[in-house]
Amino acid sequence: MHTKPCLSLSDIKRVAAAAEAQALANQWPVTIAIVDDGGHLLWLQRLDGAAPASAHIAPAKAHTAAVGRRESRIYEEMINQGRVSFLSAPTLHGMLEGGVPIIVEGHCVGAIGVSGVKSNEDVQIARAGLAALG
Repeated sequence: MHTKPCLSLSDIKRVAAAAEAQALANQWPVTIAIVDDGGHLLWLQRLDGAAPASAHIAPAKAHTAAVGRRESRIYEEMINQGRVSFLSAPTLHGMLEGGVPIIVEGHCVGAIGVSGVKSNEDVQIARAGLAALG
């Protein structure tokens, strides 16, 4: 039987708090989503002023990063470079920059997805959340 790390509720709260702090410091109205390694939603936080659609997009980005075990921007880049067939990939709905996997001891234990501002700013918020894990 293999064992691997997994996110605890305290880990999730730490990641979410750090991501929220980054967003608030820049006055960016976003939604922050955290999922487990199977892409199942564990945390959803829509900051004041965030667009309603961001509450759908952030979890989709996180899901894509978790089940794909890579940043969601990789899929966006492949599509933008002409591999449009990836738009039909099953279960991958958030193929936009802003989803980042959470890797611990070489294992993907989940992902964080952010939506609401420019995609590079979404990623900046997600990475601030990841940094809270150390």
